[in-house]
Amino acid sequence: MEAADSLRADVARDARLLAAALGHDPVQGRRVLVTGANGFVGHHLARAWRDSGDVMIGVGLDRPDDLLDEGALEAWQPCDVTDPAETTRMLRTFGPDVIVHLAGQASAGRSFEDPLGTYRTNALGTASVLEGVRHEARTARVLVVGTSESYGPQPPGSRVAEDVPLAPVSPYALSKAAADSIAEFYARAHGLHVIRTRSFHHIGSGQAPHLAIPGFASQIAAMERGRSAPTLRVGNLDVIRDVTHVRDVVDAYHLLIERGRPGVAYNVCRGEGTRLSEIVHGLCERAKVPVRIEVDVTRIRPADVPYLVGDPARIHGETGWRATRTLDASLDEVLEEWRRKVPMPAPG
Repeated sequence: MEAADSLRADVARDARLLAAALGHDPVQGRRVLVTGANGFVGHHLARAWRDSGDVMIGVGLDRPDDLLDEGALEAWQPCDVTDPAETTRMLRTFGPDVIVHLAGQASAGRSFEDPLGTYRTNALGTASVLEGVRHEARTARVLVVGTSESYGPQPPGSRVAEDVPLAPVSPYALSKAAADSIAEFYARAHGLHVIRTRSFHHIGSGQAPHLAIPGFASQIAAMERGRSAPTLRVGNLDVIRDVTHVRDVVDAYHLLIERGRPGVAYNVCRGEGTRLSEIVHGLCERAKVPVRIEVDVTRIRPADVPYLVGDPARIHGETGWRATRTLDASLDEVLEEWRRKVPMPAPG
């Protein structure tokens, strides 16, 4: 117990010293605190915003050594954002100008296995962060990142706008809908500068293989290496999704911090639908070996959204943002990453 207390004291001391050293020098730019910085989007956001002149601070459960080593993060502090006292102390330490709340459980499929844990992390974690902001960082601009999954199924051929009522069909989507509502409440009731996103599907390098598209790419890379049979196991390929590259997404977040209105929700999307079967066939066409596709019932969600395409009119009109990277280029990037990651089989 004493060793743990000593370690926590050392971490807190180092964080205070670093926060003081960062100061408010305008040459250094804004101090941007990112929860969940070690995640997929967090990696891309830390690098892109650092390059734009912001001073990036990461918090979360897992230390992102690569971001610290390359200087994308100036500081890191372990923090469980579902712990209100710990989160408030962290905000008091760093006094950020901007907060991007990414931390959360991001898998709809896994949320069926642990619905209560998903809700605690995503909904109560958001409340914990915003309560800390209310007490320790009232002037900060806050971006609470949500998901399009909260809309639930939409009519085929439609583009869902932000005024459509939320109708989640998974514990994950429900938890993010609750977080969305919590963020709107803190903006309205407490006057905080909180902006909400409803981010549609995004892909790119660094995404975990338990998710659909990187999972398909990792399987194909393993086939090419001779590490598995040439059978691509898939779930429901009939769903239609609005897919954007993650670097376009972090550009959108940057513009929303600059130009977004407090309390308002913004779709972050391309506004075009692509059937998942088209994406799978695109990856198979890129494969260096013949690939057979086989449906694996264990990969089908208990509940799914057959069609979900967003209307980007609000974010276009208010920030000028548009998705510019193509789906073909995104698929090339994801597959090439997994080709580098999958090792050759051992000799003999």
